[in-house]
Amino acid sequence: MRRYVRGVLTASALAALSGCSGGGGSAAPANAAGAAAVSRSQAAAVLSKYQTGVGKAQQALDAKALSTLETGPQLQMDLAGFKLHQATRRKYVPTAYTSQAFFIPRLTGFPRWFAADVATDKGKLHQALLFTEQSASAPWLLAADPVESGGTPLPGIALDKDGLATPVTGAAALAVVPAKIAAAHAELLTAGPKSPGATGLAPGNQTSRAFSALQQARGGFGRQGVTLTTQFQPAGQPVYALRTKDGGAVVWYVLQQRETYAAKKPGSLSISGDLIGLAPPGKVKKQLDTTVLIQYLADVPAKGQANVSGIYRKAVQAVSR
Repeated sequence: MRRYVRGVLTASALAALSGCSGGGGSAAPANAAGAAAVSRSQAAAVLSKYQTGVGKAQQALDAKALSTLETGPQLQMDLAGFKLHQATRRKYVPTAYTSQAFFIPRLTGFPRWFAADVATDKGKLHQALLFTEQSASAPWLLAADPVESGGTPLPGIALDKDGLATPVTGAAALAVVPAKIAAAHAELLTAGPKSPGATGLAPGNQTSRAFSALQQARGGFGRQGVTLTTQFQPAGQPVYALRTKDGGAVVWYVLQQRETYAAKKPGSLSISGDLIGLAPPGKVKKQLDTTVLIQYLADVPAKGQANVSGIYRKAVQAVSR
């Protein structure tokens, strides 16, 4: 079972210290354009194949097998997880999906995609899986997997008379245009919730409290003679969005976080936490540079502020100097 970040986003600084459809939209019309991206039975088969395959890949720490099941940031993040498990010799706990619901959009071409809401950890967690298919001959691959504690991460998806969802396209009125939400979130985490470009995001664990936690981490490092600098930016990945019954949208997007830790005294930092396996073990001489990928799921209303509800965060690179 993958270990997820719950509650306030924790900067990788804390670990080191311890040791495609962008745009806006309105309510789904009764007869949306396009056809089902996949049938419900095919979607269930894709999910079943993925669950079986990823379980085997995790137990064998088989990177090649994983690359036939996942793509993009999801693959990068889970491959980094393999390195962590190799270094710590820790086994994955098999994941059981105790419930599943599919949200299949009407699409007019490739790439095709669909979402699945699955419950894990005896219903305590819900994962918003997103699968993509780049062409008619390409395999279905997992592209995103943000997780939310408690209730379903995909509430109120608008369905038409055939039970199909509608992707959000264009630039119709929403609190935040889906194509721009990653930039807004990156600005908030870098410059703070009062930054002009961040006002469309509601206070919460992955927004205002995440920024506060990062400032606290920076202060803690400063008291130990370590300077922490951090920068967030959109990861340059497709943004996916589905319309909701209230005229809003649920949106998947990815940020990249770059951190640099500069120590005045050698040995003030060590490779620990989810950085294990990404850089040689032991103390850092002068500087540690890390790259983190963060998947998010946001509920964007037609009016008001967007709420960031789901997250999957993983360090994917660490360079010790």
